[in-house]
Amino acid sequence: MNFILPFRLQRGRVRIRDIFVNNAALKHIESLDWQSDFPTPEDCAVILVGHGSTLNAESGLPTFQHARTLRATGRFSQVVECFWKLEPMPTAALRGVFARHVFIVPFFISEGYFTDQVIPREMQLSDGVDIDFSRIQKRGNQCLYYCKPVGVHPSMTEALISRSTETLRQYPFPFQAKDSETTLFIAGHGTGNNTKSREAIERQVQMIRDRNIFADAHAIYMEEAPFIAECYEMAETKNIIVTPFFISDGLHSFEDIPVMLGEPEKRVQERLKSGSPTWRNPTEKKGKRVWYALSIGSEPYMSRVILEQIQDIWKSHIDDSSTKPTAHAEPATV
Repeated sequence: MNFILPFRLQRGRVRIRDIFVNNAALKHIESLDWQSDFPTPEDCAVILVGHGSTLNAESGLPTFQHARTLRATGRFSQVVECFWKLEPMPTAALRGVFARHVFIVPFFISEGYFTDQVIPREMQLSDGVDIDFSRIQKRGNQCLYYCKPVGVHPSMTEALISRSTETLRQYPFPFQAKDSETTLFIAGHGTGNNTKSREAIERQVQMIRDRNIFADAHAIYMEEAPFIAECYEMAETKNIIVTPFFISDGLHSFEDIPVMLGEPEKRVQERLKSGSPTWRNPTEKKGKRVWYALSIGSEPYMSRVILEQIQDIWKSHIDDSSTKPTAHAEPATV
């Protein structure tokens, strides 16, 4: 069975036991080449760290979704989810993992305060100030591998392309839009407090442009230029696909961005209350035909991105087998 992330159809009523392994995600993983020296399943575990939100009951769904897919691969003895804003917390998750090799993967869209300082501090990988801490540390009989956020991995390009093209295929009425006749917009939050978030999006935009799949690709933002509403002037094609560069769907993707794209706020709120999609695909606005995708975090290909991030840090460990404990690498309590 496939897990389908609800488009606000059952806000706050989705149960973890209702999340099924995504067959599309498993198909993406099948073609992944594993290093011959990668640890055996009984020797390795994964801790997938999400942000979570006490204001959005569905904020943890993509994390649970991909954790379940990782378990289905049989590559790990344990796959544990934890969150900064929800239970279980990172410290509790680490205490419950017993494998020799523990891969900690921040399920975040970009590098920044949480991935560079907060999570490492909570898991006692650093003092929370120095961002140049060792990402591979010994803890007694365990070795901890702190990966970079999934959103900065090069294979995010494939995830974005997959989400965008599948959205166009899923909604062919009144006709099937061709990728080559459609402009892709990657929508981010945008903030002067974290330039790395913008850098991650603009890097993906350039990589997608280089693939020549779409007529063009651009970055647009909620809180800085170019703003989301400017997509109509920026696009030279009639067809537009907007894909949110967020891990989970919530206030920004379901409410704010549709309004910024031109939907009346009252209509968006009425659709929310009725459990309907807040954006109808496609919608005609300002002479353009606009498709709007779900946030990238629930894209099935993201399961593969997580595994590739794990493989990358393992390869760096093999390439530099002289890893030593740091001042903060004390034995873990298990």
